[in-house]
Amino acid sequence: MTQKGAERLRAELERLKSVDRPRIIHAIAEARAHGDLKENAEYHAAREMQGFTEGRIKELEAALSYADVIDISKLNAGSKVVFGATVLLADEDSGEEVTYQIVGDLEADIKQKLISVSSPFARALIGKSEGDSFEFQAPNGTRNYEIVEVRYVV
Repeated sequence: MTQKGAERLRAELERLKSVDRPRIIHAIAEARAHGDLKENAEYHAAREMQGFTEGRIKELEAALSYADVIDISKLNAGSKVVFGATVLLADEDSGEEVTYQIVGDLEADIKQKLISVSSPFARALIGKSEGDSFEFQAPNGTRNYEIVEVRYVV
């Protein structure tokens, strides 16, 4: 996991513990005050939310305790693509350029252009270098890319 990803997960864990958990406890207490718990939808919804929140807290605590945090600023494999690399790609057919960073599974977010190291696309990139071309079998057909640039930035 990258250092930035670990910080993001720690921030989420802190928010869950200090903001969400107390809010849910208050909601449960408020719903309990309404009386009969068997037919109290607010109570059941709050308890369900509590279960999800506690599960996420446990998941994040476990992930952070076992995580191998890698400082990308100290990692420099030159122009070779490895974990943590930010890669600028050019679609050889359309000329369109796109940038992705290869990160750990828990921090992957395609909307932020963060792809999981275990994804098929990242596996196709790993080990390649700037200037290399490669073919990727995407769900909508074969795509050809050229690696324009490889950076190691935080």
